[in-house]
Amino acid sequence: MPAVRPAAVCGLFYPSAPRELREQVDGFLRDGAHGNVETHLRPKLLIAPHAGYTYSGPIAASAYALLRLRDAPPIRRVVLLGPAHRVWVNGLAAPEANAFQTPLGRIPVDRELLDRIADLPQVVRSDRAHAQEHSLEVHLPFLQAALGEFMLVPLVVGDTSGAAVAEVLERLWGGDETLIVISSDLSHYLPYAKAKLADKATVQRILRFDAGLTPHEACGSEAINGALLAARHHGLTPRLLDLRNSGDTAGDHDRVVGYSAIAFEA
Repeated sequence: MPAVRPAAVCGLFYPSAPRELREQVDGFLRDGAHGNVETHLRPKLLIAPHAGYTYSGPIAASAYALLRLRDAPPIRRVVLLGPAHRVWVNGLAAPEANAFQTPLGRIPVDRELLDRIADLPQVVRSDRAHAQEHSLEVHLPFLQAALGEFMLVPLVVGDTSGAAVAEVLERLWGGDETLIVISSDLSHYLPYAKAKLADKATVQRILRFDAGLTPHEACGSEAINGALLAARHHGLTPRLLDLRNSGDTAGDHDRVVGYSAIAFEA
């Protein structure tokens, strides 16, 4: 059982050199602020993409820029859910590791909070599910740059239901000190025009709290479905921050991947 989950995709999805990574993320966050960050509340829940920074970094930054609000209560804990890409998971996988490493430093895992969900039948422990999973890792440098120090509650979401995810989120919900982040891309490998139509329809369903998304529409669909059930229960209001695809950021329009950033505020 490793004490620390090392960075697995630095140098592939984002820079491995700490200074280069910090400068890139800070640049994304400055551009992502759009000049209106101070007019809104700090979000309780975010949906943000998880591709390589060249492709989805600007879209993710429009969500994480909201965390730099001045005079807001400090966020001390981040509950981060992302879909399983590398290892089949039955339910939601929590790590055995006690910390996650990135080029920007080490993030402690909140084991006390993970213990709150350990008795749920849909929650398993698996470092293997986390070892090569990029859907969580790519968010960590953004969170480090936006928040500084915080505790992490990382969960890889596999074969499960939105209701099962919502049950987990209810136990982890907390107050202003806890941020929930759902990692998901949208459509995959459609031509540019078809992707724009498909992703617009998916985002409209999310904004209506339609918790019936499928993996064809969003790779993190079950995590999103569960988050929508919980967000509706807690009376949150969704707000679309950005909706683009890899054709907008990286140029190729033949086969694109869709990305959105959505904030849910009290």
